[in-house]
Amino acid sequence: MKDERAPGSTQKELLDPKRKLAGKYAGLCIGKRGLAALLKYEFVNLFIAPVPGALGLVLRRAFFPWILGKVGRGVVFGRNVVLRHPHKIEIGDNTFIDDGAVLDAKGEANEGIRIGANAMIGRNTILTCKEGSIYLGDHCNVSANCSLLSETEIRLGDYCFLAGECYLVAGGNHPVADTSRPIMFQASSAKGGIRVGEDTWMGAGVIVLDGVTIGKGSVIGAGALIAASLPECTFVVADRRLRLADRRTLADRNPA
Repeated sequence: MKDERAPGSTQKELLDPKRKLAGKYAGLCIGKRGLAALLKYEFVNLFIAPVPGALGLVLRRAFFPWILGKVGRGVVFGRNVVLRHPHKIEIGDNTFIDDGAVLDAKGEANEGIRIGANAMIGRNTILTCKEGSIYLGDHCNVSANCSLLSETEIRLGDYCFLAGECYLVAGGNHPVADTSRPIMFQASSAKGGIRVGEDTWMGAGVIVLDGVTIGKGSVIGAGALIAASLPECTFVVADRRLRLADRRTLADRNPA
């Protein structure tokens, strides 16, 4: 089932001459209006987020909860973590957010970003909502330089592992037949989001497209493009052809 979405890209909002700069900044970054929200957000970003070393870890643990929706015990924030619409971000106990990660929960009616307990978000990884939501289960490990973009929903079950450079995109399917308008300003559609079952592993550079459900216990080799749903325990090897096998038939062979 396709979900048609009206044109409303971030680019269009930022270029709108009718919106004041303060309104654009609040809509893009803070997610709340008012002086108190602005001062808290600016204080955290200017004086807390960039502090290096052990002092920075202590300060971020103390002050990031000021602006976040919910933060569990033992959460560690690396240096220069970017938080947008932070009141819609919830993080479970003992989770680690590495340096330069971007958690962008932007949206009007979405739930934002929910990260479970004992999870890890790698360096420079981007989780961004464009009116969608992102849910990561307990013990998820999303390695460095991954990108998860959601206009509807991305949901990873417990114990999922994504190696570096993985790219998951839920939504953003733009029509291209109308040449009278820029593609970015045409209504996009979504195919139901992305759901990844528990204990699924993805190798480096895996791409998962909108509308895909991956069954639990699957292993996807590096560089694979997943455009259709997979049953549980599927083993995927990416080369010139997409080869599928049931992981349970591989006995003691090492997929690597």
